[in-house]
Amino acid sequence: MLRLALPTLVLLAGTLPGHAIEVQKSADLPAHPDKVWQTIGDFCGIADWHPVVEKCVASEKDGQKIRTLSLKGGGTLVEQQVSRDDKVMSYTYTILEGPLPVSDYRSTLAVAPEGSGSKVTWQGSFGAKGVPDTVAQDAISGIYEAGLKSLADKAK
Repeated sequence: MLRLALPTLVLLAGTLPGHAIEVQKSADLPAHPDKVWQTIGDFCGIADWHPVVEKCVASEKDGQKIRTLSLKGGGTLVEQQVSRDDKVMSYTYTILEGPLPVSDYRSTLAVAPEGSGSKVTWQGSFGAKGVPDTVAQDAISGIYEAGLKSLADKAK
């Protein structure tokens, strides 16, 4: 009986919520990496290039940069930058509060040389909050894709 129960428990554990969902999107841009980093490297500059962000207000909490994003159509996201490396052109941030169906969200936005231009990579790890994993994954994928498309359009 125990031989049958253990494999069943292992299979069930793999289907339970609580595991991290990963999303990674990237875009090749014809602009030099330094120019792209000037656009996306400012933590509160996201309001200048992401189509769903209406406004960004910068602040600090315990020495960490905070951005409060007002979203077009309503809603507010509060995010905290947890690490930054201007030399390698990347920063990592977490969501402190907001309407997205995610928990334990951690994301990195980075720029790297690619051919004669650059590659922007946006990757995140999170759990689903109150929705199936696919709904949370689709929400974050859509945010990343919209932002990268906007960057690509501006770089033309």
